[in-house]
Order: sequence, then structure tokens, then C-alpha cells
Amino acid sequence: MWEYPLDIVLFPTQKPDGFAKVSPAKAGHCEFPSLCPQVPGNLCGEKWKQPHSALILWSTRMAQKAGLTEQGEACRISSFANSSWTRTDGLMWLGELQPYTWRNESSTIRFLKHWSQGTFSDQQWEQLQHTFQVYRSSFTRDIREFVKMLPGDYPFEIQISGGCELLPRNISESFLRAALQEKDVLSFQGMSWVSAPDAPPWSQVVCKVLNEDQGTKETVHWLLHDICPELVKGLMQTGKSELEKQVKPEAWLSSGPSPGPDRLLLVCHVSGFYPKPVWVMWMRGEQEEPGTQQGDVMPNADSTWYLRVTLEVAAGEAAGLSCRVKHSSLGDQDIILYWDGKRVSRGLIVVLVILVFVLLFVGGLVFWFRKHRRYQDIS
Repeated sequence: MWEYPLDIVLFPTQKPDGFAKVSPAKAGHCEFPSLCPQVPGNLCGEKWKQPHSALILWSTRMAQKAGLTEQGEACRISSFANSSWTRTDGLMWLGELQPYTWRNESSTIRFLKHWSQGTFSDQQWEQLQHTFQVYRSSFTRDIREFVKMLPGDYPFEIQISGGCELLPRNISESFLRAALQEKDVLSFQGMSWVSAPDAPPWSQVVCKVLNEDQGTKETVHWLLHDICPELVKGLMQTGKSELEKQVKPEAWLSSGPSPGPDRLLLVCHVSGFYPKPVWVMWMRGEQEEPGTQQGDVMPNADSTWYLRVTLEVAAGEAAGLSCRVKHSSLGDQDIILYWDGKRVSRGLIVVLVILVFVLLFVGGLVFWFRKHRRYQDIS
């Protein structure tokens, strides 16, 4: 069973004048804080939170030139300002790593890792590159034609998720679904496009048109059932050393700013771990403290990760609390740090250390000047 999911995450890096500011969703995968909660229409679902799933996501956004807002989603996104302006940029993620990028200005996918080609031959990559080039141009054209079939007008947004899940015994499952305005409208099943339950009537018309294109259906089936599993398996081999990289975390406790009279803010710091998924919780015995607040997992300069987890308690209730850290690099040996009531702010410790060094430095200078002055007096 493969342990790492494959995410293809694409979003625009530029937009035309008049578009509202958009913050691209964080890249990630469906096993941990991920793309799925941010993808309208619940396209991922519970099954795609498995650690051995391969996930490809993309989305199309449309807006009028007259300054209407667009919502940023983590996916492949083609931005349509009007009938003549479009831009598409892309990134691809494998676990925590980014093997590829595809800019709007480029006609080819760029390798970012020495192992990005996987086990594909040069000829296979050329064929795949050509397929995506044709797709990118025809997709833009087809969407503009479908706009004429859809009710309403700009702006609207189409989200499409597709990919494959690798299972034991060399079995894989694939999927491809589409949503409009956060509602599922159709999916690709077997060799046909099928309207989603409760989808608007026009989705059946779209499915009928798509099903008449036998060549596209065969290409989609080939990409989902042949190329996707083969690509993931190859990358798992060529990128094995990076994908299986494990770095153990270090953890320490400190006290934060007092939240009020007779109240304490306990802080558990976890840093230097890789890969990103980690579980940190304040505990009382074997019971999790419900007031635990977890911050965002932040990157360190060395590509490892940092997390800050806090708990606000009454001063008299801090005794007996501990911070527990679980991470894949630790195996069954969790890190457990007990609050002893004598913790001080890490920032304060740093200030005190700096102060000691300053005092020693100043003292050394004074001693040197006095000794130097004494020699001058003797001479």
C-alpha cells in the first residue's frame, strides 16, 4: 500500500485589472488539513482522506471584466475575464513535495525534482505533455461553448476533481467529478459522463454532448486508469528517499501572556519535524483537554515544520497537565512534557541569556581597559 497521496494543485498567479484580490488556498492533500474542505461541492469526500490516495483537483473560474469578485480555491484554475482573456497556471504536489510546475507562459510542464520523470520514458512524457497541451487549449474553447448552453451569465465557477487511489494487490480506483457553484453536476463513470443526483436539468444536455465525443472519453479513461496509477507508482520509486524522509520533532513548554487574573496560558512548542502531519494535545492523565487551541503548522527555513499549541487554565488547575506529541518519526514513542509550574516564557529566557552575554562582554572590556591602563602607568 502506498503511503503518500498525489495532489495536483493549480491556481492563477495573475489576474486582470478589476478582479478582487484572491488568496490561493494552501497546497496540501486530503489526509490532513487539506484541499478537500476548501473544494466546493464536497468533491473529495471521506474516502479521499485515506493516506494512499492519489488526488488530482482542478477548477475553472469565470468573471466579468466589470470588477466582480472571484473565490480562490486550491486546484487547477483557468481564469476567464471575458470571452477573449484567460490565464492558466499550475503546480503539482506529491505529499509535501512539489515535483512540477506549469506556468501560463510555458507550453511544457517543468520538472522541479531530479526524480520528477518517474519511471516514464522520454517518449511517454512527450506524449503526456502533448495530451495536456491539447487539453488546455480545447478546454478553454469548450468552456466558452458551454457558457452558451448554461442558464444565467457571468460570473460562475466550475470545479473538477479527478484522480486515482492506489490499493493493495496492484488495484486502483479512479474518479472524475464536476461541480458548478458548489453543487455537483456530473461525473465520469466507466466510459460515460453521468448527471449527478439533484443536478439541474441542463446537466443532462451537457452530458449528452460530452458522451458524443468518443475520443475525449477514451483519453479521460486512459489518463485516470492507466497514466495516473503508473505515474504515482513511478514517482514513489524514484522519489522514495525524499518521500520517506523522517525528522523527529523537538518540543518544549513555556507560559504565554497572562489572559487574566489567576489565569495561565500554557504553550507547547513542537519544531523541526518532517513530514508535516503531527498530533499535539494538552492532556490531563489520558484525557484530552477540550480547551486546547492549535495554531497553523508553519514552515521552518530547513523545510521542517513548527506548531504552537496553547491551553488557557486557572492558575490552580495547571498541576497535572502534560503536552503529548505524536509523529510518524517517533513510532510508538510519544513525546510527553509535564507542566511543573515553573516554566517561564522562552522569549524571557532568550532576553536573559542575551543580557548575561552583554554583561560579560562589558565586564571583559572594563577589565581589559583597566589592565591596559595599568601597564601604561608602569611604563
